[in-house]
Amino acid sequence: MPGRTPRTVVITGASGGIGRATARRLADRGDRLVLLARGAAGLAAVADEVTRAGGTALPIQVDVADRDELEAAAARAEDELGPIDVWINNAFTSVFAPFTRVDPAEFRRVTEVSYLGYAYGTRAALDRMLPRDRGTIVQVGSALAYRGIPLQSAYCGAKHAIQGFTEALRCELLHEHSRVRVTMVQLPAVNTPQFGWVRSRLPRHAQPVPPIFQPEVAARAIEYAADHPRRREYWAGGSTVATLLANAVVPGLLDRYLAHTGYDSQQTDQPRDPRDPGNLWKPLDAEVDHGAHGGFDERAHRRTPQLWASQHHGLLALGALALAGAAAAAGHTLRRG
Repeated sequence: MPGRTPRTVVITGASGGIGRATARRLADRGDRLVLLARGAAGLAAVADEVTRAGGTALPIQVDVADRDELEAAAARAEDELGPIDVWINNAFTSVFAPFTRVDPAEFRRVTEVSYLGYAYGTRAALDRMLPRDRGTIVQVGSALAYRGIPLQSAYCGAKHAIQGFTEALRCELLHEHSRVRVTMVQLPAVNTPQFGWVRSRLPRHAQPVPPIFQPEVAARAIEYAADHPRRREYWAGGSTVATLLANAVVPGLLDRYLAHTGYDSQQTDQPRDPRDPGNLWKPLDAEVDHGAHGGFDERAHRRTPQLWASQHHGLLALGALALAGAAAAAGHTLRRG
């Protein structure tokens, strides 16, 4: 991007899905990208894409559940690419199953990756950003940060925890008058390889709850949040907005609706292969690269007008006030006439 200074950006979960799409988008801007993930093949592939697009790639194999590994990766990033400007927490794992069929060790593993991985990544970023009094942290969230759904208790718990953790941290940064920014992006269902990766005990193949969006939609939202971190939160997708509003207004009704629809809406008509181990303990892109997209390209949307609305809510509010003013003036004129 002409006239723009490249940034050093860390992306966790960079080898596939949303992280992969975000890396591609930021590479087009010429950013220096620190790519963190477990899978060697996926990391090698995304690093090659970044380089070919004009960015700088530093791929590092990391399990984000390991605090020491993340700290070492952050130190290496600054040694080789310079001060970290943006840290994007995105890596996660999950188990598709009713809570009573999730082993305690599995629940703990999901929590360590999908929640503590964010906390550890945030700490590694803050330890470097706070002394400089600058930097941005983007937490990749979900509508499930506010609204739990059946069959994903561990994942929903992690996303709720990230939401609360981020709110507490934001207050602390404001108290300290810090210029380090932290923002969160709440996403809809996205067509990523995760639905073939995560551990599942469902009878049929897992799927994102429609409507489904391509990972490039999420990448655009994350890029914008990184560029405009003063906003505390961004919502991407009309389904995200509808879910969060319904949960705020009629949560009990939403409980019953999800109890009725939540099982079928998260499964396709195809039976699941019971031999599939999932990626809970080992990456599935260690030897084979799976890219950014899952198996739902034909059903996934490439854009959402709501994302523009979320990014320009101030402009929309001014427009609404202008319309209200015009309507009031017209009414006053009619009454006088």
